[in-house]
Amino acid sequence: MGTRGRSIVGMDVDVLIEKLNKAFADEWLAYYQYWMGAKVAKGPMREGLVAELLQHATDELRHAGLVADRIIQLGGTPLLEPKNWYEMTNCGYEVPDDPYVEVLIDQNIKGEQCAIDVYQELANLTREADPVTYEIVLQILTDEVEHEEDLQALAEDIQLMKERG
Repeated sequence: MGTRGRSIVGMDVDVLIEKLNKAFADEWLAYYQYWMGAKVAKGPMREGLVAELLQHATDELRHAGLVADRIIQLGGTPLLEPKNWYEMTNCGYEVPDDPYVEVLIDQNIKGEQCAIDVYQELANLTREADPVTYEIVLQILTDEVEHEEDLQALAEDIQLMKERG
């Protein structure tokens, strides 16, 4: 990273890099959780859920790229080994061992809610201290909020379908 670019960050850059690496781990695990869920999903409205999960997986992979780029810009190194994702994650990984659509939706809603909390914390942390990271975080936070809304809408649709027989 350029000297001036690092100097504009008004906080401990190493702390920020660690928090970003945790978010990076979350994004990779979310990507895999969505992607695998799309492969194993079964039940009512499966096609709609699979399409949604694959779109979300694509978004999570893009988020991982944005976070990795920022870590590098700050002079850090993104987590290089997948085994470290489990050690660093904020949100964890829920194995989609029950492929029923409602279970998958619930698992992924929890993941999105955790991601919203993580990125809200990062937004609060960087709002005044690092405008570059703040803009990236806002972009990702916007996507995570939309993902939660999409999944909750699918859950509501399935519930209405069940109620109306």
